[in-house]
Amino acid sequence: MKNKAMRLVWILPNLLMYFMLIGLMVFIVINAEGLQDINQFIVYIVFVLLLGLVTVAGSFRIRSWIKEGKL
Repeated sequence: MKNKAMRLVWILPNLLMYFMLIGLMVFIVINAEGLQDINQFIVYIVFVLLLGLVTVAGSFRIRSWIKEGKL
């Protein structure tokens, strides 16, 4: 039972990060013109890329922990 609880503790925030990434991408698509007007479009694109890298890296780390039997 401990492993299932630990998996939930690690997977739930990672899943929320994916939702945050999708929400930010939708926000950028909807407001692209306004973001370009105030010269913030590139900043948001860089933030999406970094958030995506962190999220994917977290997924791979959790996956490796599960394969190693730590979770």
